[in-house]
Amino acid sequence: MHKQFLPLNYANQLEEFWSPRVIAEVDNYHIKVAKLKGELTWHNHEEEDELFMVLKGTLIIQLENETINLKEGEVFVVPKGVKHNPIAKEECLVMLFEKNDTKHTGDVKHNGSRNIKDQLRPLPHLR
Repeated sequence: MHKQFLPLNYANQLEEFWSPRVIAEVDNYHIKVAKLKGELTWHNHEEEDELFMVLKGTLIIQLENETINLKEGEVFVVPKGVKHNPIAKEECLVMLFEKNDTKHTGDVKHNGSRNIKDQLRPLPHLR
């Protein structure tokens, strides 16, 4: 089945902060949306790049040697192995593109970490 959609519509349905939800798959990659506010945790993904696209709001991505400030519509790829810490001072909606086996916070155990089962929970509009 072919279906077009607006990622922002799915992101607007989210109720939890820092709890990405899978909205589509491309080969071995997940397209996810998330609602962010505050700070997650410093972490990295040893074997995977991670793409952030801001759908609404602004996002700060702290890296060890620089800080990236993203506005609506902007994209940044965190290269594999690079420690990063996403921060949203105000509510921010993002789309993520990552391999389907990417751990939410890498090997860092954090109360905000979500497993893939949580991320695959369907949103009402996707059912």
